[in-house]
Amino acid sequence: WEFNGSFYQPSAFLMMGIPGLEALHPWISIPFCALYLMALSGNCMLLCIVKKTQSLHEPMYYFLSMLAVTDLGLVLCTLPTTLGLFWFNVRRIGFNACLTQMYFIHVLSFIESSVLLAMAFDRFIAISHPLRHASILTKTTVVKIGLAILLRGVVSLLPIPFLLKRLTYCGKTELSHSFCFHPDIMKLACADIKVNVFYGMIILLSTVGMDFIFIVLSYVLIIKTVISLATKEECLKALNTCVSHICAVLVFFIPMIGLSMIHRFGNNVPPLINTLVAYTYLIIPPALNPIIYSVKSSHIREALLRALRRRK
Repeated sequence: WEFNGSFYQPSAFLMMGIPGLEALHPWISIPFCALYLMALSGNCMLLCIVKKTQSLHEPMYYFLSMLAVTDLGLVLCTLPTTLGLFWFNVRRIGFNACLTQMYFIHVLSFIESSVLLAMAFDRFIAISHPLRHASILTKTTVVKIGLAILLRGVVSLLPIPFLLKRLTYCGKTELSHSFCFHPDIMKLACADIKVNVFYGMIILLSTVGMDFIFIVLSYVLIIKTVISLATKEECLKALNTCVSHICAVLVFFIPMIGLSMIHRFGNNVPPLINTLVAYTYLIIPPALNPIIYSVKSSHIREALLRALRRRK
């Protein structure tokens, strides 16, 4: 195609599956289906248990419910295009549909990061000021924190689709994944993308980057408080309440940081590694979070067992 400097936007992009393994896509879809099923059923189960169990109506489980809703949103954003490509080889996605999917994927990722920070704050208050925990994190405060998290994610990423729509695109329309990702779309443009790169980096560092720093700081303060406790048993009991949250933080942030580094600095990284890290980032946390919290939280396990006994 010849553009002669004129403005051009493609009508659609072409999504990619797993490079080099296109012939095996129907078989590869089996573990993906299992992970999606685990994510959908596990997070719905968590939401039902928290809603129906009065003893779980506490700040920790309200934040866990926010995490479950966010994970469900991430799953529903990527499931149609991923399974559509693996099952029916549907590679085409409209330009505006791609921008919409990209926006919701990034918004939900930023919301998940903020929810994990709120959960770290909850653990800090519960361990450092146990007697004031209920008075500090009231239901009204939790709702306000949830609304602030939602507003922060929605507003901070609102300019991204418009920044992409103003660009002129070249003839290449193949994305690197079976979903739309901001750095991936940006690299297909022929125009100057410095504004997109700068804004994306600033937003990433000021939201997810700051969330991670404050989570680490929260645990530094938690460890400092735990060390001051009288007995070893009290220390272990206090730290045990944080294990599931630490696992959720690691499962979310490690792939996210890896994917961001690959997109910005990993020009020589094999496409297969890029694809695997992207799928790990978007599919593994929603599938594992319900398992992590069900295994480590005795309250959730007991509520689940009571629900199963009632059904029997």
